[in-house]
Amino acid sequence: MPGKVYIVGAGPGDPGLLTLKAIRAIEEADVILYDKLVGDEIIEMIKKMNKKLVYAGKRSCEDGAIRQKEINELMKKYALEGKVVVRLKGGDPFVFGRGGVEAEFLVRENIPFEIIPGVSSINSVPAYAGIPLTHPELSSSILVVTGRDDIEAWKRTPLHGTIVILMGRDTLADICNKLIEAGRDPSTPVAVIEKGTTREQKVIVGNLKNIVKKVREAKIKGATLIVVGEVVRFSNILNGRPQKI
Repeated sequence: MPGKVYIVGAGPGDPGLLTLKAIRAIEEADVILYDKLVGDEIIEMIKKMNKKLVYAGKRSCEDGAIRQKEINELMKKYALEGKVVVRLKGGDPFVFGRGGVEAEFLVRENIPFEIIPGVSSINSVPAYAGIPLTHPELSSSILVVTGRDDIEAWKRTPLHGTIVILMGRDTLADICNKLIEAGRDPSTPVAVIEKGTTREQKVIVGNLKNIVKKVREAKIKGATLIVVGEVVRFSNILNGRPQKI
């Protein structure tokens, strides 16, 4: 029987920002494959637990695609040996962390896995510096990009990128209509997530044309987070749901 892989977010560096679930996975693990951006204090903490630590990060001089294949094979190797593997990543594994790429690989290889989100540097690092990302009088939106992006691409986010919407359940119809009017393809995938990360989590997947109807039929009433963009397709792929968007 294969083991299991936990893809775990280690947070931005402060061990105090490791989640309880992340710590439990680390305690359970036989081997930990860790990235370059995992905090030094966290690595020192794990060393004291006498865990097998294997560096699985990337260096700037390396070919990213080749290195990723090597990392994938490491996960597979240990899992097929029946071991519990923690793939430990800085921040959150699904935020510029290639967690989606590695989860796809595990799906293809039929290796059991679980995603354990981490505290993202996107909001935690500014918070530690006393910088609020939103303010009722100064800013009400966040655009997340990387320094490697073409600046011109930033302008295309409303039409081509990912949009994360908080507290949008009651205005969903208006949001969808306005995005279509702005030029967004009506077939753009949309996910409405109710009570995310809890035992009562419910994920409704559709597109800008049909998501309002789907949400109404699902009787979504709790707190929601909405994601608009092609990345929504991963929800079906990684959760083994073959339904059409």
